[in-house]
Amino acid sequence: MSDWKPKRFWTESAVVDAEGGFTVELDGRRVKTPAKVGLIVPTQALAQEIAAEWNAQEKEVDPTTMPFTRSANAAIDKVQHQHAEVADMLADYGDSDLLCYRATHPQELQQRQAEQWDPALDWAAEALTARLLPVAGVLHQPQDASVLHELRQRVHDFNNFQLAAFHDLVSLSGSLVLGFAAAADWRSAEDIWQISRLDELWQIEQWGHDDEAHAASEVKRAAFLHAKRFFDLSV
Repeated sequence: MSDWKPKRFWTESAVVDAEGGFTVELDGRRVKTPAKVGLIVPTQALAQEIAAEWNAQEKEVDPTTMPFTRSANAAIDKVQHQHAEVADMLADYGDSDLLCYRATHPQELQQRQAEQWDPALDWAAEALTARLLPVAGVLHQPQDASVLHELRQRVHDFNNFQLAAFHDLVSLSGSLVLGFAAAADWRSAEDIWQISRLDELWQIEQWGHDDEAHAASEVKRAAFLHAKRFFDLSV
């Protein structure tokens, strides 16, 4: 039974209007989430991506090839029921943001962090009215409570689908600021992903390339880029 996979039973997938948004029908039967509720998404463009995933399935359904469907399921079955908890968890990244913890040596790494991370913090100070301050070393130093409150409110303002995507933007990058930066198109998602990997790229330069680590990083990169696309299609 562990090898069992659902078979394709439909001929055509189609996007249709639904109360509260749009859904996908398979030969007239509406798609449901794993929790057996209607898969209704906020935009037609997102529904079209989901329909395309279902249409691309061949003899067996392979969920690993359906990232938009899986993200929509997460938004409906999980985030919808614990929106506040998810938002608080992500907002907590602000008090230990990747961009704020700087190397104490060597000077070349310090300079690289300043060149790539300071502009993101400057952007957040202007665009989000939230100035996070960098510190030397890895020991936690709390940020200003009023700044964290501002960021927290902004996270809570996301709808369920945005928040599902934002979860990956933040957790994969390790930075609340970079999550907001990606969502707001501060720079391309690819550029922001590379900024988040500054320390890893530095280590590669010093110690060489590792195939296994690279493969794992590429999986995370693809997930980050998908999260950005899902976020954009959710509004």
